[in-house]
Amino acid sequence: MGTLDGKVAFVTGAARGQGRAHAARLAREGADILALDVCGPLPDVSYDHATPEDLKETARLVEAEGRRVLTAECDVRDFGTMREFVAGGVTELGRLDVVVANAGICTPLPWDEVTPAVFANTLDINVTGVWNTVMASAHHLAGAGGGSIILISSAAGLKVQPFMVHYTTSKFAVTGMAKAFAVELAKDHIRVNSVHPTAVNTPMGTGTIQDVLGRAIEANPRPGAMFTNILPVEAIESEDVADTVAFLASDASKFITAHALAVDAGSTQY
Repeated sequence: MGTLDGKVAFVTGAARGQGRAHAARLAREGADILALDVCGPLPDVSYDHATPEDLKETARLVEAEGRRVLTAECDVRDFGTMREFVAGGVTELGRLDVVVANAGICTPLPWDEVTPAVFANTLDINVTGVWNTVMASAHHLAGAGGGSIILISSAAGLKVQPFMVHYTTSKFAVTGMAKAFAVELAKDHIRVNSVHPTAVNTPMGTGTIQDVLGRAIEANPRPGAMFTNILPVEAIESEDVADTVAFLASDASKFITAHALAVDAGSTQY
């Protein structure tokens, strides 16, 4: 028996990386999955975008665990379409118990190269997109008698990460959002927490990101040390974060809410 037998979970950014790991891990624990991803280009990013084939692979992995899965190609900025998908999924699968707001972008730049458009796009996806996710789903959890909402923030939502003013701003906002929702949704027995990974080995780390960070650190070396983990690892795997998500989704964390849980190899304490 899994810790989520009979439950249904909604995961955004589910086509690959952390989102795929969360969907597969929750399915392994017994949950049916609503999996959503834009599966297309996103503004300002240099890394390859997720594809419909990626989302199909996530669905295959969920089904391999013996669980049901419904998918949608949708941008988290599109509240109406996301709300319709979640409502339809609840009708078909019967309930909703867990929400993982994972979708986001990361486009490192020195502060004086962040344009108004880059700043706005980051907040629109990373903050408004997370807000949309909760707003489209929380009343379904209330209808099921409660549940767990997990907002994926970042180490950058607990400690400044340099050369990412816009990203750090967005992730601190997600941290506060989790606490604010936790207060108001508690009456419906809904817990809300945020998760804060260090660097994770996903496609988000490809493209020109390392080149941009290298150039920024060369021009301004001192802040570069702020990326250091206490444990002797450069990055962790998506599955490491998914283990924490599965814990927060389960009754093992039934009295944990409004908490910021760092899966960061100690980076926020360095």
